[in-house]
Amino acid sequence: MKYVVGYRPDDRGDDAVALAAVIARTQGAELHLVNVVRGAKAADPGLEKRALGLVPDDVAASYTVREADSFVHGLIDAAREDDAALIVVGAASNGLFKRFTVGSVANGLLHASPVPVALAPRGYNRRAPLTRLTVMTGMREGWQAVLDVGTTAAGRRNVPLRLVSVVEIDQLGQTDFNLDNALSPARQHVNTVLTAAAAKVPGTKVTVTLAHGRTIEEAIDGIGWKSGELVIVGSSRLAENRKIFLGSTANKILRSLPVPMVVVPRDFVAQGI
Repeated sequence: MKYVVGYRPDDRGDDAVALAAVIARTQGAELHLVNVVRGAKAADPGLEKRALGLVPDDVAASYTVREADSFVHGLIDAAREDDAALIVVGAASNGLFKRFTVGSVANGLLHASPVPVALAPRGYNRRAPLTRLTVMTGMREGWQAVLDVGTTAAGRRNVPLRLVSVVEIDQLGQTDFNLDNALSPARQHVNTVLTAAAAKVPGTKVTVTLAHGRTIEEAIDGIGWKSGELVIVGSSRLAENRKIFLGSTANKILRSLPVPMVVVPRDFVAQGI
């Protein structure tokens, strides 16, 4: 299994390599660091050494310079050629520390990538393996692909799996508001998903959390996060088949998260990440 890493000799490139190495170490994958350039350029041995020097010794990695019209197209073409399970990039450089702002590269990938995309928060420097995978199940069409990716990844190395359903109370539009009644459909859904997930990953710890708040941001801030956590979400139901489009809810989740995030294309079928 291979991951394509969008590398540039800057902080975003360093963040991407750090996150890719953590996931690869957890999942037993190898890395392909891809430096996309416009116009033919000779390979810079010093740059290659710098890039590969960021990868831990126990993670297999290679480095190439690739010519393409855009960073996005170069990474997608590399992922197709490698039959990669994941593309990893850093968040925009003007984001708050360990928070996301989606820049042009990440945004382009989220609209065009046929494989999951992992987004590293600014300043990400973890080196130890992941301690938990959190899957945002949702209640709309497409949650099954996200669950499949999460359970496969968790089961591969028995990484604890947490299923989270997020309810934005202000969007429920109920005039005669009762919190228990409002949360009941979400509770039923996560319990159903929990049963299905637990059956797929015997021997792996599976838990469920119902996150609710007046806003998505409030709901996300209200549940605990581990430093070694990775969140997996699905793309919008409006996305093309097997393409990513970050919907409004996922976008709000992204901007509220203190941990890395993987976005899975709609109807994506693969053996996890």
